[in-house]
Amino acid sequence: MSSAARPTRPVPRANVLEIEAYVPGKSHAAPGVKVHKLSSNESPLGASPKALAAFQSTDALEIYPDGSSTKLREAIGATYGLDPARIVCGTGSDELINLIAHAYAGPGDEVVYSQYGFLIYRIAALAAGATPVVAPEKDYRTDVDALLAAATDKTRMVFLANPNNPTGTYLAFDEVKRLQRALPPHVLLVLDAAYAEYVRRNDYESGIELVATCTNVVMLRTFSKIHGLAALRVGWLYGPAEVVDALNRIRGAFNISAPGIAAATAAIGDVAHTEAAVTHNETWLPWLTRELTALGLEVTPSVANFLLVHFPDVPGRTAGDADAFLMQRGLIVRRVDAYGIPGALRLSVGTEEANRLLVATLAEFLGKTSSGHGA
Repeated sequence: MSSAARPTRPVPRANVLEIEAYVPGKSHAAPGVKVHKLSSNESPLGASPKALAAFQSTDALEIYPDGSSTKLREAIGATYGLDPARIVCGTGSDELINLIAHAYAGPGDEVVYSQYGFLIYRIAALAAGATPVVAPEKDYRTDVDALLAAATDKTRMVFLANPNNPTGTYLAFDEVKRLQRALPPHVLLVLDAAYAEYVRRNDYESGIELVATCTNVVMLRTFSKIHGLAALRVGWLYGPAEVVDALNRIRGAFNISAPGIAAATAAIGDVAHTEAAVTHNETWLPWLTRELTALGLEVTPSVANFLLVHFPDVPGRTAGDADAFLMQRGLIVRRVDAYGIPGALRLSVGTEEANRLLVATLAEFLGKTSSGHGA
């Protein structure tokens, strides 16, 4: 290369410059008001007292953590009846998504996901040098036939969030199995089940069964949602031995902190706290759906711990207007413009206080009266 053709500074790969950086949910509202953060699907019950105690009792901070997260993998295995050797732990499921993309896709490869799938899928694909391919959805639900139509001989993996974020919709297990059976055996099906614990549907399965019987399926889970450990960034993956081996070769040697390992190990063992979180969600998710629908808003049916709520395209009543109005009252929700849904807001299920305030505030915004009864 001649000196004239050389760059004058380091230049990232073109794929990297195609990435729009992920923007987390907001954390701050108007000054001087009590804040109710409903923008990131965090647990309104917080972390398990047992997890907090384990976190606080961690000492010897000068010592590296167990690079294999042995106790945590064993605890996960005991809880779900899985072989700990087939579990990989990571700093949230985000790290695992990126590890999978880097291990199995690169320049010339394609990564398929649904239209309103988690934004990190596109970011991970581009960061690995692969080409992201989007399959259209129907009524904010993943369409298996569209995913299969989007797959080509260049496809190396398919990401499926089930339930999906930000829509809250899900695919029945029969549909997931149909997708797996139709994919070539070399294409990796990644089942992102971050919200699995919230689902109470007889036709749903998180993916454990498929991983146990197939060589091209992995399942992702997280401690950030129902276990209330989002600040510690702990996730896990269950997969075929060959996939686990590949990921362990490229993951960070000490990717989870000792406090994170200790807290997550205690959290997964606190069944009562998890059941309380499920009960809370089973009470308030339908209540919010009912109350918001009564206000005349369209609510996408959800099985997770959040709702996608659609606002009219009317000046003064748009999703952006509602977001600004809620912010003034200390209610922080999630804009989903980046997902291509500018007319909607994603609202996490919060505490009773937050849920009732949310409905009352939206009723005021819309110039209506909320019943606010029941729970």
